[in-house]
Parts: sequence; structure tokens; C-alpha cells
Amino acid sequence: MPRLRLVSAPLALLLLTLVLPVLAQAQSAQEEWNVYHDALQRGEHQATYWQYGWTGIYGTSLAYNAYQASEADDSDDRFDARVGAVKSALALGGMFFDRQPHPEARRNLERLRGEDNLAHARALIEQTAAVERERRGWQARVGSLVVNTAGGLVIGVGDDRPRDGAISFATGMLVNELQIWTQPRQAGVALNRFQPAQLSMGDIHVDYEYAFVLAPDQLGMHIRY
Repeated sequence: MPRLRLVSAPLALLLLTLVLPVLAQAQSAQEEWNVYHDALQRGEHQATYWQYGWTGIYGTSLAYNAYQASEADDSDDRFDARVGAVKSALALGGMFFDRQPHPEARRNLERLRGEDNLAHARALIEQTAAVERERRGWQARVGSLVVNTAGGLVIGVGDDRPRDGAISFATGMLVNELQIWTQPRQAGVALNRFQPAQLSMGDIHVDYEYAFVLAPDQLGMHIRY
């Protein structure tokens, strides 16, 4: 008949000391994978809506301006519509080349998860977050600034209507600003969930990162180190 052996308290404590950090680290890694996957998946969905939405807006604007360029009753309206048609055509063309990084990043993350390469996954999230910041930087406004300035000058100076030229410039810049700020930024949100910290015990210092978790079924904090 098999006998049960009782483990002494010091040995049990030692086993817990060795096993619990491993289990905690495994759970933290799993949570980190889930955070990155959910962020890029949401980013991909938002990118799809953003791409189709703004393509539709610029396509509708191009069709409307093309119609007004020949059918509007007032000559000034026809002139403004021709300028608007050029601006809309340039913006529409840009949408076919202006792709968000999230769909490709999500596919790469799936590959890295299959390889269990968390370090490269973190680098991928950091790179995607950097692209998100770049797409909101001043470089993202240069093209629109050039196009809208040219359109405003054509109307304001070329057609001797400064007020209408200023309105055309301001409207174009406002639309571009809306386009910029409706872009997804899920990678940056996921990256910022984990904040660096340090635990000090005498001469021993342990660097770690923490993230608060708030969900319908859980409330707590995940730690990685």
C-alpha cells in the first residue's frame, strides 16, 4: 500500500519560493501576449473603418466637386469646385498608398506568438507605437499644408477672393486634422499599460514593470520582470 510522505515546512516554503515566481512570470507573459493581440486586433478593425471611411468621404467630395465644377450657377462656385476637385483627387489618391501599420503588425504578432518570442513581440509593439506617433507628427501635416495653401492662393490671389481663399485653406486643414486624429493608436495604449518600477530591499534592487487590469471579471495588477 503506498504511503504518503509529508513535506517539512521549510522544504515546502522553499518549493513555493521557487515555483510561485515561475508561475507568476508565465501568467504575466500570457497576459502580455493577450494585451498585445487585443490591441493590434482593435487597431486593425479601426484601421479598416478609417481606410474605407475616409476613402468614401474623399470620393464623395470628388464627385460632388466635379459636378459643381460644371453645373453650379455661380461662376465663383464653379471655380471653387474645380479647386476642390483637385484637392479631393489628391487626397483620394493618397488613401490608396496611406496604409495603417496594424494589419501587418497583427499578422507578425501571430507568427511571433507561435515562436513564443515575447522579446520580438515587445519590439514589434514599440515599432508600431512609434509609427502611430509619427503619423500624428508634424510630418503628417506637410502635404496637406502645401495642397491647401496652394488651393487657398489660387482662390484668394488668382481669383481675387481672399476671404474665400482663407476659408478654403482653413476647411482643408481642418478636414486633414480630423483624418489624422481619427487614426487608431492602440499599440501606444498597450505599450503604456506596462510602467517601469523598481523594488529595493537593502542592497538588492529588482527592476520590473506593472500594469493595472480592470475588467468585468477581474481587478488587479500584472507584473513582469
